[in-house]
Amino acid sequence: MLNVEKINAPHLHYAFECRDGAGNLKWADEFDNLVTTAGLNYILATGSVAAVAAYMGLVDGGTTPTFAAADVITSHAGWTENTDYTQAARGTIAYSAASGGSMSTSAAVQFSINATATIAGGFSVSDSTKGGTTTGTIYSEGAFTGGNKAVASGDTLSVSLTLSV
Repeated sequence: MLNVEKINAPHLHYAFECRDGAGNLKWADEFDNLVTTAGLNYILATGSVAAVAAYMGLVDGGTTPTFAAADVITSHAGWTENTDYTQAARGTIAYSAASGGSMSTSAAVQFSINATATIAGGFSVSDSTKGGTTTGTIYSEGAFTGGNKAVASGDTLSVSLTLSV
């Protein structure tokens, strides 16, 4: 009899750091994500996870977000995107070479915060349009393990990601 182990979907681990304008660490949190059905279908159709997980957005923490495998860019009723940062587009995720079944960002994704806000987590998507809800595939989404976090104008969020299979 053939022994078959459960195969896990490729997934992202997000590690956030928030620093104030003087560079002092305000908080740090990390989480593993939920992989959406659309993200899994994208992998099956194209054979690539890196392309669908090429950009990163922030999840607004005005309320406690809820995530669902059925979430797509045009419909994710349990959460909204936070766009309170100066960059004109979502953060680009650039990966280093794969090793040991994973690849990590070669540099952290940076968000320069320009308002007082609450952040609940993050998501990865195939479209760079900041606040966009018409094109792209959401690959993954998730919330901080320690609850929503406060940010203020002048803060910088640095996010390191590890994509594993």
